[in-house]
Amino acid sequence: MTAALDTRVIRQPAEAALAWLSARRADFALGDDALAADGEVNRSWKPLGELALMCAAVTRNTAPSDPLHARAADLLAFAWEETGRGELLARLQRLEPFATYPLEVYAALASTGLRHPGYEAAAGVVARTRGWQLTEQTATRRLGVLNAEERTGVRRSDGMPRALRSTWLGGLPEPWTFERDSGYALTHVVFHLTDWGRAGPAGLPPDLAAYLADWLPPWLDTCLDARMWDLGCELLAVAASLPDLPEPAVLRDAWERIAAAQHPSGALPEEGDSDDGVEPDFARHYHSTLMAVYAAALTTGRLDDGALAGPHRRHGAQGVLG
Repeated sequence: MTAALDTRVIRQPAEAALAWLSARRADFALGDDALAADGEVNRSWKPLGELALMCAAVTRNTAPSDPLHARAADLLAFAWEETGRGELLARLQRLEPFATYPLEVYAALASTGLRHPGYEAAAGVVARTRGWQLTEQTATRRLGVLNAEERTGVRRSDGMPRALRSTWLGGLPEPWTFERDSGYALTHVVFHLTDWGRAGPAGLPPDLAAYLADWLPPWLDTCLDARMWDLGCELLAVAASLPDLPEPAVLRDAWERIAAAQHPSGALPEEGDSDDGVEPDFARHYHSTLMAVYAAALTTGRLDDGALAGPHRRHGAQGVLG
């Protein structure tokens, strides 16, 4: 009989990671260039939107009495205030009506009930144009935009199934073709299909769920062996989105390796090692640290709901390669 998983192996690195993120909240603040045409979106809006996504997942998967819940709720309120309670997003919508990133940042906040009617009205007008609907995007990006439209209610669409089958994961590719880029693509496909954990395993088509149940554990092991902590945490979040969680031994080993890779402050490097004697560089650590908290919230949420590791197919199951 497989030993049960002690959730402390997940909660302890998550608590340390969230403490570091809270201590570095000022680094998530929007700068004076947030509305500038030449502003660096990846250094301003992107981190703030990812912070909101993570906080939403934590508050959704923890009890109000849980210290993790309180800390995440505080950071979520911070993110909302940084947007001027949505007003900066409304102004950004007028400046860049066909940019998709404001909608995706807003969708993360709207999923928790934080809404700005003016932004939604303006975004809804643009989303109904042919120009918006015919913008050329990769299939994975398209899934993200469609999900954000659906979550905010600015437009309803039945395009997600079609976009899915054009993605790497949707084609059920040969498992040995997995690499860094396909790994990040597949994790985001799952995030969009499950609405960042809100829909749970029900958001995954059965063939994708079965394929991932077979191949995600060895991919995860490969990434952790390579000290690719950011992608490893994203794969752990995918694992928490499957109908059957991986075996407890798989999860235990992965989280022990994540914890060992953490800086004493709780920060997790995207790859490789942190220098224990130096405060972690925000740009190199923030995303992987967010993903560690996100994966932990999804996993402990499933475990708290009584999810257990189920029967798994043999790796290399007949038909996957042929």
